Amino acid sequence: MLAVGILGSVLLLALPASAMAGSNTTTCTEQLAAGSYGRVVVPEGATCLSEGPVSVHGGVYIGAGATFVLGGDEAQTATGTITGGVHATNPASVQIHFATIDGGIDIHGGSGPFGGPFEITWNAIEDNHINGAVTVEGYDGFWFGFIRNHVNGSVRMNNNVLEDEDANEYVTNTIHGSLQCEGNSPKPAVGDSEGSPNQVTGAETGQCEGL
Repeated sequence: MLAVGILGSVLLLALPASAMAGSNTTTCTEQLAAGSYGRVVVPEGATCLSEGPVSVHGGVYIGAGATFVLGGDEAQTATGTITGGVHATNPASVQIHFATIDGGIDIHGGSGPFGGPFEITWNAIEDNHINGAVTVEGYDGFWFGFIRNHVNGSVRMNNNVLEDEDANEYVTNTIHGSLQCEGNSPKPAVGDSEGSPNQVTGAETGQCEGL
């Protein structure tokens, strides 16, 4: 599994987001400080980094070629709550760890395997509690991990064509709903995560059947 610890080597500028936390919408182009927010928008090509804890009440919206990182797998501490879901269209990277997400996750497309603040792109949705459906379709980054999440809703992972040979790692999740996977390359597998089978209450179909 790609070491998400790369985040620790990135210098986080101690600057506020470009709008005050108390306003309805915060446009984040650098660091999202701990605190309470309405809607958070990461505009096209921007990078928004946060260690949390944050409380977002109007959802997170990530634009084309943009990167959003909340927490990391090294700290293993709660990073906050996102109400209103996470929504991304052609992002570079979406990395969310140890958060509670009410409203699900909806990611469509990507911006290729190279570029962004880390030189390569990846999605890492790990160790979260997600209330709502999860859809990730057409992501074309370097790697994508959906690992150790608790989901109250159906999960759909379709047509994610990635660069790394074991890039699609969807394991160790508890899903109270169905799990559907189609058209992913490489085929979803345990990979370097050394994870365990998913626990799914509904149907497992396509490439994720028995995973």
